[in-house]
Amino acid sequence: MPFQKIEPEKISSSITHQIEQLILRGVLHPGERLPSERELAARFEVSRPTLRDALADLEEQGLIVTRPGSGAFVAQVLGSAFAPALVALFSKHDEAFFDYLSFRRDLEGMAAERAAEFANETDIAVITSIFNRMEIAHEKRNPTEEAKLDAEFHSAIVEAAHNVVMLHMMRSMFEMLQAGVFYNRQILFGTRSTRDQLLDQHRAIFNAIIGRDPDGARSAVEAHLGFIEEMMHRRAHDSRNDEAAKQRFAHEQERKK
Repeated sequence: MPFQKIEPEKISSSITHQIEQLILRGVLHPGERLPSERELAARFEVSRPTLRDALADLEEQGLIVTRPGSGAFVAQVLGSAFAPALVALFSKHDEAFFDYLSFRRDLEGMAAERAAEFANETDIAVITSIFNRMEIAHEKRNPTEEAKLDAEFHSAIVEAAHNVVMLHMMRSMFEMLQAGVFYNRQILFGTRSTRDQLLDQHRAIFNAIIGRDPDGARSAVEAHLGFIEEMMHRRAHDSRNDEAAKQRFAHEQERKK
């Protein structure tokens, strides 16, 4: 008969599984410090040697790193999606930037569509809280704060889609964006008219999600990212024109000498 004896799961394995799940679900973020051994052991109600076995297992998997005198941290697993040399190439070529926007438009459109359908009350509360803070920051005319909340808003929508593969892929995308690989969000919040348009676009996304309108949510995200693409095309065009004008001026000054 194909039946086998049931072996009880080791306590340390249960701890490992729980922490793995928190990382997988995006509850624990890359770089986040775990509580101290003493605190973790107390929370799990286990001995410290048992806890150490679990942490050793997680470290062997590459999911956490321990630093002497500092503690245990969630590993920077997101960066492994792209090799540093490829990230460097992304930062140098416009082709990669516009492909990046196209990729975000597809995935975030899907995420917003799923969020409108699957978001629970807690997800809605988080998205609502962030959007309310966006409106407050808009009145303060603080581009830095608006850019930060913009990132939080988009991240919260992806989290509300409840798809762990999509979650980690998009977090990897956002990590590169925050690192300035593609563009600086603060550029978009530099003028009043653009800031007003961006807030209206985020409001359309927000209203579609809380209104449980999947098609509307996807369309609103696509319109928002299409606007960003248009703005960056315009910025690149203006930059080229400005460079040409400066070259002509410099040449004219040389001729006068």
